[in-house]
Amino acid sequence: MGHVARAFGMFAFMTITFSVAAADEPAFFQDKQLRLVVGSAAGSGYDINARLFARHYPNHLGQGVNIVVQNQLGAGSVIMANQIYNTAPKNGTVFGAAINGMPTSALFTPEVVQFDPRKFVWLGSTNRDTQITYVWHTAPIKNLADLMQTEVVVGATTPGTTQYEYPLVAAKLLGLKYKLISGYKGTSDIHLAMERGEVQGMGSNAWLSLKALNPDWIKERRIIPVVHFNFERHPDLPDVPTIFDATKTESDRQAMALMVGRLEYGRPFFLPPGVPPERVAYMRRAFDATMKDLAYLADAERAKIDVDPITGERVSELIEKAMQTPTDVVKRVREALESGGK
Repeated sequence: MGHVARAFGMFAFMTITFSVAAADEPAFFQDKQLRLVVGSAAGSGYDINARLFARHYPNHLGQGVNIVVQNQLGAGSVIMANQIYNTAPKNGTVFGAAINGMPTSALFTPEVVQFDPRKFVWLGSTNRDTQITYVWHTAPIKNLADLMQTEVVVGATTPGTTQYEYPLVAAKLLGLKYKLISGYKGTSDIHLAMERGEVQGMGSNAWLSLKALNPDWIKERRIIPVVHFNFERHPDLPDVPTIFDATKTESDRQAMALMVGRLEYGRPFFLPPGVPPERVAYMRRAFDATMKDLAYLADAERAKIDVDPITGERVSELIEKAMQTPTDVVKRVREALESGGK
């Protein structure tokens, strides 16, 4: 009985200690200025989403909390993630908003990655992402069948982004006729290039981003949606096929599943490893509360931003699953990415 009593006493002590520590979290955050680093360009869909979140998240952390948003570009959020992983304070005052390709960059470009995505503390994701190819209304293609036969010039930012990687892999592995022009700073720049006739469309971009940045294009049918890079069709686009309609073999399907699986955590937010567990729990529940905040949801609706959140725990599970992808599938996709479409 003595061992049982001691064990029970230790458990009770730990429970009380954790509860007291958790109760201290609002006091820790009171009047703090936090820093949110966005790994994409100002004005991009990711940036608009992150800044909206940053306006409402402080209300669930503590009195007087303020969040300053900064943008840090480079290598599809990898440079930003490297710095947060290795140099950010491990106390919850600095966190990141990454493009969803950042975690799997550890599989595809390990030579530039200085982090293990499984060790980040994932706070949650504000929505599952829907990515589509869309082209300007004067482009020579109108649907997926055309894309299998006729070349279309599409704009992209940098490796590591869906804008770059999805059309590249689809061209290399599935034979779709994308001609990729990369190096643009962000979505807004590519949209301007479409209007000027420099490119004919976007090989892949978020439906959320298009609705937020250029809703008039949709209303006036200046763009034509061609294909989803998703497992299922978005309710807004029931007649637009998915990329799996272009696959021919099981290997093709596995490769594209690896690529599009990251869209399940479409807009992820994360902390560096080493943040105290009670603070992680507090910040995750504050994230969850923000996702149900009526003021946040109203602002998201006005900004044409979809909110379809998943928890930090679920993001962690999905990333763990992606990192366990069979090596032969990873190798095939990586070789396609390294080819640069050649």
